[in-house]
Amino acid sequence: MNTASKKPSPSARRKARRFTVQALYQWQMTGTNLGEIETQFRVDNDLRKTDVEYFHELLHGIPKCINELDGYYVPFLDRELKDLDKVELAILRIGVYELSKRVDVPYKVAINEGIELAKYFGATESHKYINGILDKVAQKLRVLEMKANDKPAE
Repeated sequence: MNTASKKPSPSARRKARRFTVQALYQWQMTGTNLGEIETQFRVDNDLRKTDVEYFHELLHGIPKCINELDGYYVPFLDRELKDLDKVELAILRIGVYELSKRVDVPYKVAINEGIELAKYFGATESHKYINGILDKVAQKLRVLEMKANDKPAE
């Protein structure tokens, strides 16, 4: 469905993020090989309306730079990293990956998608926690973009 010249739809990206939360959660809980997890997701789920390239990038890219990603948000946590809920951890890593590695994803989209993922998968109030942390990370990583958005329209 998606070709190199066609930009993936927001809903296809959203589905890729949802599958990534689940796949990262599985990886964090079991330590199963990422390739095996990806194969399982491709077999067990209908990915026709999913940006599978983005799913692949997130699933394999996030673990490769996990220490860097964690370093961006750990200063804003109100608890130890090890005490963070595994679903929240997966969502934060996706959001911070997008903020730090995917400048084509506007910071507002990265934050909003994190909030929506937390509402979908997380505990009752976790979306507020995710919002606060991703917003603080965006203030560090996307300073120029945030300033440009704050300028009044001429």
